[in-house]
Amino acid sequence: MRTRASFDQALSELQQDILRMGFYVEESIAKAVESLIKQDMDLAKSVIDGDALIDIQELQIEDKCLMLIATQQPLAKDLRRIAAGLMIIIDLERMADLACDIAKSARRIGNQPLIKPLIDIPRMAELAQKMVKEALDAYVREDAQLAINMAAEDEMVDNLHDQVLRELLLLMMVDPSVVDQATALLFTSRHLERIADHATNIGERVVYLATGERKELN
Repeated sequence: MRTRASFDQALSELQQDILRMGFYVEESIAKAVESLIKQDMDLAKSVIDGDALIDIQELQIEDKCLMLIATQQPLAKDLRRIAAGLMIIIDLERMADLACDIAKSARRIGNQPLIKPLIDIPRMAELAQKMVKEALDAYVREDAQLAINMAAEDEMVDNLHDQVLRELLLLMMVDPSVVDQATALLFTSRHLERIADHATNIGERVVYLATGERKELN
């Protein structure tokens, strides 16, 4: 069995690994949306190609978590720290997949003239990225209230998604020739809405970590 000091060090390293994965996920989301806005196909490709690294990070962190459980038999808050880490990396990996899907939508649109100015989708992206950052900040601080406050922002993302949906459906009704691009933009909006949901999930993990209570935030 490890000493308490070495176990604490292992938990600290686990947290840093999760934050590092979170950084790559945040970067992936930002680049994916930028590739859509700027219609930058090379940037979109880099997001898709970079997903493999995030997948590897998830597996490595999962292995560390399972090894700590197997060798240390942690109890109480130590066990919650490891369990929360396992759940958080699942949400982060899914966010990265959604960023890849946004990049694929950007490639689907390519260099076609955009059917409408992109106003609400960048606003959604900004909010979703803010939520991810705040969720990870709450995790580091083990701050349940910060997590709860972050999750409340999900409603703004949902409202913007509803607005994008209405506008694009109207455009498709008026001009069927825009259906393909409008569908790609709809998927992008939906992916951003799901990223915000996953950030909210992380908030729930933080509340569980900090308080031991399971609280539905979404």
